[in-house]
Amino acid sequence: MIFQRALRRELLSAAGAVFTTLFTITITVMLIKILGQAAGGKVASSDVVALIAFTSLMNMPILLILTGFIAVLLVVTRAYQDSEMVVWFASGLSLTDWIAPVLRFGAPWVVLTGVLSLVVTPWASQQSAEFRERYEKRSDIAKVAPGKFQESSSSNRVFFVEEVAGDLGKVQNIFINTISEGRSSVVVAKEGVIEIDQLGDKFLVMSRGRRYDGLPTAKDFQMMQFERYGVLVSSQNGALAGDNSAKSMPLMALLENLDNTKKAELLWRISLPLMCALLLVLAIPLGFVNPRVGRSANLIVALLTVIIYLNVVNISQATVAQGRTSFALSWWPVHLLILLLVLALFLWRLKVNSRWHPLVLWSNCKASLRKQESCA
Repeated sequence: MIFQRALRRELLSAAGAVFTTLFTITITVMLIKILGQAAGGKVASSDVVALIAFTSLMNMPILLILTGFIAVLLVVTRAYQDSEMVVWFASGLSLTDWIAPVLRFGAPWVVLTGVLSLVVTPWASQQSAEFRERYEKRSDIAKVAPGKFQESSSSNRVFFVEEVAGDLGKVQNIFINTISEGRSSVVVAKEGVIEIDQLGDKFLVMSRGRRYDGLPTAKDFQMMQFERYGVLVSSQNGALAGDNSAKSMPLMALLENLDNTKKAELLWRISLPLMCALLLVLAIPLGFVNPRVGRSANLIVALLTVIIYLNVVNISQATVAQGRTSFALSWWPVHLLILLLVLALFLWRLKVNSRWHPLVLWSNCKASLRKQESCA
């Protein structure tokens, strides 16, 4: 059918443009944030691309939901704005005839959103946490960039090395400033090497250097030379714990021994594909616009509707996590309200010419008042 082919083509085109725009904005924001963390020594510079990829996967369900909703909204709004909708209505089509092609267009989005929210997003969250934890558990020397001052993870020590040859290699021209119990200690050395003892602790063993304790103006100031001096830079690390929160749990692990936190996370994961499907259909009646008025008003209403929908779902999730409401009574009411809103908006648009429609009644009321004023 011409209508369905034209609609499918336009929906795909709009969805591609919207997704590209949203994804570009998201990637840019994440890139700035993660690069800032890398510059501050919170993540490894070599992990930036991987962390951006994991964060993108974590945000992908929301991006897909917004893409589908905005694409349908823009297509319907353009059809009203260009009076194309009048042509379709004159051809015998109804607003309800948009539902089937929109759902066929949105079915892959709903399925993909469900797979991402239930399976992929928790995995990406776990991987991101492990990358960050792996970097935190690296020795302080391994984090140092040559020619750059680097604060230790305990924030009581500052390192500077001129050259670094790998995690277990040699370092040259070393400067270490340590603050312990309010007392400053400075160590400088020509070279050093990372050594691991029997317990697995890592030491920076320096040679041919000096150590300065205290301030030069203080009475207890000490200066000493050494041929060999060791500094603990990393204790024995256990296995990576990763993120043990419900947000990062696989679906099967989440379903085991359900507590309030796990129920809240399950509510969120279930809600995402439902939101995707309902917002696709909701965009059809929300896309109505008077060609002579403009389309700003309906876009604002649509945006507010999505924001309220997301916030109500978040509130439901929070109440379940706090144990104030049960999971069985929390996961469905908000989606039922949106479904009823969809039905109400479709009835509003389909019965617009009925004599009992609120707009018709209001118009008749105003006409009657004007008639009475003219007679007076």
